[in-house]
Amino acid sequence: MTTLLCTAAAMAAAVIPASAHTGAAPSARILDPRAPGPVVVVDCFSQARMRPEEYLLACGDGNNRLVALHWDSWGTRTATATGTDMVNDCRPYCAAGRFRAYPVTVTLSNPETWPDHPDLLRFTTIRLLYTDTAPDPVPKDVTYKLVY
Repeated sequence: MTTLLCTAAAMAAAVIPASAHTGAAPSARILDPRAPGPVVVVDCFSQARMRPEEYLLACGDGNNRLVALHWDSWGTRTATATGTDMVNDCRPYCAAGRFRAYPVTVTLSNPETWPDHPDLLRFTTIRLLYTDTAPDPVPKDVTYKLVY
């Protein structure tokens, strides 16, 4: 339980995508300086990502990550995916723990201008809706602020 609370605290402090782009070459476009560019999610290394296949939730220790993300949508207000939340049970301690799989629906929302790159919007909220059981003591429906 202590580990999950630490993981939840780490998630509130930071959320990291581990991989990124869809694999397609970026398209050339001219940005209107008055209109923000695409909406991204930002990792702990300040890298902008779109439709990541994996997304590390626990920056500090790597004990919680989203994997096998399949994006149903990636819009200007929200992005939605299904995947699996892999959470280390940290029993008897994290280094000896096992990763447990929890099916989840992920929603990114609340885009705001990214202060480091004012031409981009970044999602600032992540919602995890566990479609079966949730890792104890996390509720089945939980929302975190993305700080990067």
